[in-house]
Amino acid sequence: MLVTSTEMFKKSMEEKFAIGAFNINNMEFVQAILDAAAEENSPVILQTSASAIKYARIPYLRKMIEAGLEEHDIPVVLHLDHGPDFETCKMCVDNGYTSVMFDGSKYDFEENIRLTKEVVDYAHSKGVVVEAELGKLAGVEDDVNVSDSDAMYTDPEQAKEFVERTGCDSLAIAIGTSHGAYKFKGEAKLRFDILEKIKALIPNTPIVLHGASTVIQEYVEMCNKYGGNMPGAKGVPDEMLHEASLRGVSKINVDTDLRLAMTGGIRKVFTENPEVFDPRKYMGVGRDYIKDTVKHKMKDVFGCSNKA
Repeated sequence: MLVTSTEMFKKSMEEKFAIGAFNINNMEFVQAILDAAAEENSPVILQTSASAIKYARIPYLRKMIEAGLEEHDIPVVLHLDHGPDFETCKMCVDNGYTSVMFDGSKYDFEENIRLTKEVVDYAHSKGVVVEAELGKLAGVEDDVNVSDSDAMYTDPEQAKEFVERTGCDSLAIAIGTSHGAYKFKGEAKLRFDILEKIKALIPNTPIVLHGASTVIQEYVEMCNKYGGNMPGAKGVPDEMLHEASLRGVSKINVDTDLRLAMTGGIRKVFTENPEVFDPRKYMGVGRDYIKDTVKHKMKDVFGCSNKA
């Protein structure tokens, strides 16, 4: 059975580890992530963006995950990532998702509260938990596109008021991460001082980091070596993400790293074996790289191995 994130977040805050939330788009992503989680005996969150839903369609996504649960006995959450409006959140709640995120960060404070509470009231009536966002992350990912000049850190006092007035179950905050493969022009820096203040004000609210892929250089180099064009791609170092997990972050989102792993694997096969036209031959390699990436995150970065 799918579960909500309530118990896994409670355990993460008590034992100081983070749970990986990995974006899925097709069968290979689902298999790789669930296989990795099973081998690491880790709780896991599978999440879909609105554009992933348009691509793969909810019945397919849900049934693939159900198939994985027939193979593996681990706690799994099905989560909507960056729900753009009430209708999308409601659609996911009504179709078996156990967690939804409403992203009202593009609105002003009062409107974000009003719209978030609308989603919270409906989701809670169906036993589904809600993640909300306060502050704006820069970068580009699927339908999210925020310029550097529009990005803003989360205000700790506002975070406390926001959680109290909306009743949201977890809060995504902005402390310097960003979406996409080009997170930092200079040295990576996260505002742990802001995180510390937020945790002091809302100690029982699980905190979420979006835009937290490492942008693994091995896969960036693989993409570029085999015909890609990604100069200067840079993400959040593993050490910073591990520190975030120890300082109270309960959920860390990963999307870009999985895309890079899949794309790097496919490009490598196409270049080294141009005669290959069987999708299983190249998608399978990409799947293996995704699985390796997820296992590394769980074991070495988030600390969620053996926490299922």
